[in-house]
Amino acid sequence: MSDLRTKAEHTAAIQRDRRVAVVVNTRSRRGRRHYFEVIEQLHESGFEPLVELSVYNPKRLRELLDTALATDPDLLIVGGGDGTLSSAVRHVAHRDVALGVLPLGTTNNFARSLGLPLDLAGAIRVFQTGKVADIDLGMADDRPFANLASFGVSVEVAGTVKPWLKRLLGRPAYPLTALTILPGHRPFRAFITVEGQRHELLTHQLNIANGRFHGGWQVARDISIDNGTLVAYQLGSGKKLRLLGETLLRATTGRWRSLAGGPFVVGREMLLETDPPMAADVDGEVRLRTPIRLRVVPNGVRVMVPDSFEDR
Repeated sequence: MSDLRTKAEHTAAIQRDRRVAVVVNTRSRRGRRHYFEVIEQLHESGFEPLVELSVYNPKRLRELLDTALATDPDLLIVGGGDGTLSSAVRHVAHRDVALGVLPLGTTNNFARSLGLPLDLAGAIRVFQTGKVADIDLGMADDRPFANLASFGVSVEVAGTVKPWLKRLLGRPAYPLTALTILPGHRPFRAFITVEGQRHELLTHQLNIANGRFHGGWQVARDISIDNGTLVAYQLGSGKKLRLLGETLLRATTGRWRSLAGGPFVVGREMLLETDPPMAADVDGEVRLRTPIRLRVVPNGVRVMVPDSFEDR
């Protein structure tokens, strides 16, 4: 990233020239309802986008992100859920363009990790008054990710949760769906190797986080999307009742935990092996299987964040 402008220069260019391109996923929870409102509020805020694109067919998302980037914007504004934003992160990684986030999904983990307002007007205000920061990029084998790689119950939940339930309930749709899957789910054994040390655990659910939030709730106070490390943690254990209790607790309270409270495994690079081999949900896409090598690329992607964001 040595050929990039400084972050201060990049911020100044966005505020001065307002060269932005806009891509909104209108299949996301709020995207279709708010698309024209997004465009109207951007214009009212003094932005005249180089291109304004609506994505209804998810298969065209990557193509339309490329179309937007071809206009050479300083800021690529993307509206959608975490899956849409993860695709956008992969497109802007290591490039001299910042990602502007419009949180239009169900859980909005990525936006929460950046400390962004979750309302439309607040998110757009960040483009006017915020700053360019560089945050960590996760890698699962050769696949970039923004927020989370998960294994176990959540992979089945992602493929089972009903769109109407997400629209009706929002975040609680995920743990409630998990409660229907858990009775028939079998625990698995995971082996995490970090800096030569091998950790073994038996669990129904394992997450490896780059970001700070999962399911719309904070994983721990001291996790950051900009600290150069990944954090592996299990929900519950090999016992269904413990995971049931953990799931209910997160669904009702969003309980905070500290890394010091464990069980967490922290490192810049991890090798994950499971018995049996398992599918991985990487930011909402199930394409990889264990064993997987996960690592973090510090400051791998530029984003627009509130001025209060601690950029390390």
